[in-house]
Amino acid sequence: MNELTLAEAIENIYASLRADNADLDAHIATLKAALAREGKKQAVFDPARLVQNNRAGRKLMQAYFRQRGVSVSFSE
Repeated sequence: MNELTLAEAIENIYASLRADNADLDAHIATLKAALAREGKKQAVFDPARLVQNNRAGRKLMQAYFRQRGVSVSFSE
């Protein structure tokens, strides 16, 4: 498996979200591995790039990722 950087893994998440969550769980696993490799504890997403950029959408995303072992925050 190709080891992606954290930035590449986050880009794949954005692409998956735009593609109606296609392969989202696989991209989350890749993101989790990239976070571990880079020693980070949290993935930071730009809310402007999210498909559903409202409070409910962000909370749903955080909960879904948390269930898969990834902590998510949003940039300002």
